[in-house]
Amino acid sequence: MEKVNCDGNIICYVEQGQGEPIVLLHGYCGSSEYWEKVAPILSAKYRCIMPDLRGHGRSDAPMGAYTIEQMADDLLNLLDELNIPKVTLLGHSLGGYITLSFAQRYASRLDGFSLIHSTTYPDSDEGKEKRMNAVSTIQNEGITAFVDSLVPNLFAPDHVLSSPELVERVKEIGYKTPPQGASGVAMAMRERPDRRDVLSATVLPVLLVAGEQDGVITPDKIFTVDHPNVTQVTIAGAGHMSMLETPEELADIIMSYLEKVKS
Repeated sequence: MEKVNCDGNIICYVEQGQGEPIVLLHGYCGSSEYWEKVAPILSAKYRCIMPDLRGHGRSDAPMGAYTIEQMADDLLNLLDELNIPKVTLLGHSLGGYITLSFAQRYASRLDGFSLIHSTTYPDSDEGKEKRMNAVSTIQNEGITAFVDSLVPNLFAPDHVLSSPELVERVKEIGYKTPPQGASGVAMAMRERPDRRDVLSATVLPVLLVAGEQDGVITPDKIFTVDHPNVTQVTIAGAGHMSMLETPEELADIIMSYLEKVKS
């Protein structure tokens, strides 16, 4: 794993493959390891860069609340350190929120972007309350208890029963999240703005991916625009974790999209 200093914070990342650069951003309480089944497929043709986001994995986890904008700026600093002028950015869940912030402010650095099980909507009042409950659980019961309660809901019900090893794998990844990082990022997600206008205004090629059985972010919260530059795909049988539940199908969808972007 490589690391760079991004404005005083160490951001660690994994890199695989050669070719046109793409960046894969993981979801909440995840890490670059979320892409362990998809990256080997994509890296056959593309240079895949997979950071551990601020507060996650082996990257620094400063104390206090973060913002989505800070996390997008971490990515900008990473690209500058790697001397990469433009990328295609693919964000899963939390990674999608960061992708939208990046696209809003640094569109000139993008060839295109994708939201994978993510949404342009802000948290509802109920969602904001859940973020506060998450912080309380993390602080009072610890990261292990929080991850144990979080992870099963990320999978399609059928996969919880048929693929318990995947559930355990995601828990193992989640346990490595520094508690202060999980709390800081929960506050960042709670305060993120409505970014539907970013998606409706962009002229960049966009890929939106939904899981048919995603109970965290349902397809109607993902497919908010219908423009010629926006590709919408629903993966049958997948929950919120298609990169592990249906990795070959997700990789095929991404490859098809990238061929259009990079052509």
